[in-house]
Amino acid sequence: MPPPQFSAQASTDRFRLLVDAVQDYGIFMLDPDGVVVSWNTGAQRIKQYRPEEILGRHFSLFYPPEAVAADWPTEELRRAARDGRFEDEGWRLRKDGSRFWASVVITALHDDNGQLTGYGKVTRDLSERRLHEEALRESEQRFRLLVEGVRDYAIFMLSPEGIIESWNSGAQLIKGFSAEETIGRHFRMLYRPEDQEAGLPEAQLKSALAAGRAEKEGWRVRRDSSVFWANVVIAPVYDADRQLRGFAKVTRDMTERRRLHELESSSKRMSEFLAMLAHELRNPLAPIRNAVTILQLEPSPSPMVRSSRDMIDRQLSHMTRLVDDLLDVGRLTTGKIRFKAEQVAYAQVVARSVEAVRPLMDARRHQLTVDMPDGGLRVRGDATRLAQVLQNLLTNAAKYTAEGGEIELKVWLDGSNLHTSVRDNGVGLSTQALVQIFELFAQGDAHTAARESGLGIGLTLARSLVEMHGGVLNASSPGPGQGSTFSFFLPNAASKGTSDTDAAPAAPLVMVVDDNRDAANSLAEILRLMELQVKVAYDGPGALEMARECLPRLVVLDIGMPDMNGYEVLAALRALPGGGNVTAAALTGFGTDEDKGRAMAAGFDVHLTKPLDFAALQKFLQTAGVAR
Repeated sequence: MPPPQFSAQASTDRFRLLVDAVQDYGIFMLDPDGVVVSWNTGAQRIKQYRPEEILGRHFSLFYPPEAVAADWPTEELRRAARDGRFEDEGWRLRKDGSRFWASVVITALHDDNGQLTGYGKVTRDLSERRLHEEALRESEQRFRLLVEGVRDYAIFMLSPEGIIESWNSGAQLIKGFSAEETIGRHFRMLYRPEDQEAGLPEAQLKSALAAGRAEKEGWRVRRDSSVFWANVVIAPVYDADRQLRGFAKVTRDMTERRRLHELESSSKRMSEFLAMLAHELRNPLAPIRNAVTILQLEPSPSPMVRSSRDMIDRQLSHMTRLVDDLLDVGRLTTGKIRFKAEQVAYAQVVARSVEAVRPLMDARRHQLTVDMPDGGLRVRGDATRLAQVLQNLLTNAAKYTAEGGEIELKVWLDGSNLHTSVRDNGVGLSTQALVQIFELFAQGDAHTAARESGLGIGLTLARSLVEMHGGVLNASSPGPGQGSTFSFFLPNAASKGTSDTDAAPAAPLVMVVDDNRDAANSLAEILRLMELQVKVAYDGPGALEMARECLPRLVVLDIGMPDMNGYEVLAALRALPGGGNVTAAALTGFGTDEDKGRAMAAGFDVHLTKPLDFAALQKFLQTAGVAR
């Protein structure tokens, strides 16, 4: 069947129908002067004009005023006539005056003789695409500004080969290099020479490609050649076709965190060392303390013996206090200082503190004045820790006050706050010393600290203990040579009456068990001088054998014995007939709250710490009902 024959007019009509049916493109004709001479359905949809409203009008009607003022429509036609075709994107106007982003193609039309007969114009509405592109561009800009504004992280891009392509402000702050000094160079410049030689930069890129992400910590180099400890994350970046575009690299300066971690580890090791040191020092101090106590109980010592005995006693007390401070500073730095809150008779705290410091003050012929209101002052706190605070303040005053000086201890109640101050007329403190006096291991002014021994932790402990009780400790001084005043207050205080009970009658037999023969024998001698019947055993089996023969009323039992420790001995002792009625004291060089808790949980009635203080021993014996 032969193909249908169409006339030229029929073809023209079909083409016109085809153009007119196009909805997504505005297609229309202009005469050589730019007047609209045809108008399709797409043009009406995009520009909102009906054919009768636009035919015969100049196409500059579609342009914003600023474009018309610049004679841009005429320029478009001129370029199309010159080059045969002109393409552009820009803002155009709809009938209602709203703007849309248009893609415009203008084609010059010529007759068979080459004469210009007009123009064909195709317009497409690209507003949606432009909005998407603008949103994407704004998002990229915001992200770029965000990355650029980050100062705590070095964020930059690398090419697939590791060449630095971007550099944010954080990178400049952390690494010291400016963008001009880094962009275009390989990122191995940021590594130490030995790491470069080992191929670490390239290895990290390979690792990131293999795993999708690589994270590592290590030393990196700054511009001034100094090194810092860095956390580094490298991630590969791919395009939509999964082609590698490069790597994103984020670096964080972790030097301070590493230093703090090392300090924490060092502090933990130091605390463990101090605890062990305190324990090891307490063991030899125990028999020395017992020997001094024996000498003190000697009825008629010679003047030389008395003088030597008192000197040993003072120095031993000082050594014991240093050992206790060493242990407490370990607890302080690790937050392990504990205290038991109860109603405390503050007069007893003051008396205990004054008694402890009295030998030092007497040796220096200090005049101590105690100003305390009548009536029982009670405060909620830990009596032992409060006595430690006050004893440290009194010791500090005695150390820095010349012989014959004056020290005043004053206590007063203000509402529910109990105030205490220790004032002296000693060497005083400078303004700088007042700022640092409570720092750990600080000892005030160098010229005064050099004359006095100590570890520089007493005031630190005192302030921490006061704060644990909810109070505040402060220091003041008019200046060097004009004395100092240390004062603190404690909340939850009141004035109430007090009453004390006397000790119960003594019991016939006490057993001392310690593998350290010197410590055991000297403690036994003290107990005998106190008119108590004493038996001594140097190991667990020997102690149990004695107990089977004659069950003691009270036992002082060393914990750290070989073969059979104190806990095992106590368990076996309790199992004997009547063993449950024996009062048992644990004696050990370990004196933490955890050690005390373990002793109590094991069945001991009290925990005593080496070297054994005579006052603590007396208190224990009175509580147990065996002291005469």
